[in-house]
Amino acid sequence: MAHAPEPDEDDLAPIAPPPPVFHAEQALLGALLFDPHRLDDVSGIAADSFSTAAHTALYAAITTLPRPDPAEHAKNTTWLNRVLATGREQARGLTASYLHTLIQVCPRPRHAPAYARIIEAEHARRRLHTAAERLIHTVHDVSLPHPVQTVLAEADALTAVVDDIANRFPPRAAVLPPRTTPPPPPTTPAHTGAVEEEQILLATATAHPAGIEAVRWLLPHDLTLRLHTGLWQCITALARRYESIDPVTVLWEAQQHGLLDDGIEGGEVLHLLAEPAGSVEHWAERVLQRSLLTTAEDTGRRIKAYTGDPANTPVQLVVGARRALADIAAVRTRWQHATQGALPQRQRPAPPTRAGPPTTTPAHTARSTRAAR
Repeated sequence: MAHAPEPDEDDLAPIAPPPPVFHAEQALLGALLFDPHRLDDVSGIAADSFSTAAHTALYAAITTLPRPDPAEHAKNTTWLNRVLATGREQARGLTASYLHTLIQVCPRPRHAPAYARIIEAEHARRRLHTAAERLIHTVHDVSLPHPVQTVLAEADALTAVVDDIANRFPPRAAVLPPRTTPPPPPTTPAHTGAVEEEQILLATATAHPAGIEAVRWLLPHDLTLRLHTGLWQCITALARRYESIDPVTVLWEAQQHGLLDDGIEGGEVLHLLAEPAGSVEHWAERVLQRSLLTTAEDTGRRIKAYTGDPANTPVQLVVGARRALADIAAVRTRWQHATQGALPQRQRPAPPTRAGPPTTTPAHTARSTRAAR
């Protein structure tokens, strides 16, 4: 007797239950198949709003075919047969039995608008998820000739999706933020190129402190390492106080800020500040560019986390996404200052002047002469 083959492990794997929106899609399609004229009550969705190819094909067929006469539709399946034939052009697996199943599982055909609203909400979640993924992918695309411009364009596209969802789902009561905890930033070590650029920036700013004023758009948290962040705070603090800046004074300032408490030796700091190159503005712009890309990635990851929590409503997704996008907007403003126009220069305080004797102007003399006449 031939040995029966063992069943494949994949055949025994449990099939994940469908999400609630799948049942809403079935209910809506069943309602429309039962009574095609209920399509007049449905708005806010299109064929691509559905989660499966079969449902997409069916909805496209229902909305494109002429509607049947209600009396004729109640007596025969002619229109259903046309829907099936049209739908199978896009989804060959559709069967007549599935169409009848859809009609049977629809609880209340008159609830079609409510089913459509559920589908619209879930489609909004998928759209937001996809836009966030595109933003993250663009950040990591090393082939882009102008990465910042491309990333900002994707951020604008993501913002447009958020605005559209906000228009579709206006808040009805107090707006609550997403309940989802944002994911922590990646624990991967700082990129070697970023570390080297920051070291050159710190050394160049120490050697040429006059250039610090022109890069006030660079903030300490733009730098990747804690030591670099602290040293930039020290250098800019000395510059604000108009004090002498060189490796030794920066080292002393670093001690006052507690940067040497983590076992960092003074000689290490002096060595780090000993090799300037180029201009402060050039390296500051490089650091800011990397900070902008990092912020964009973090924004995309936060929004993806929000969309991955099915308990978040469309309104909550909008609130969370807008808060995340605000971080990009802030660093974008600083990038525009860096690349398109400098911030207004701060003026050094004028030295105090001693009071002198009052002077008599010619105008005063003329007025006195006229008065004497």
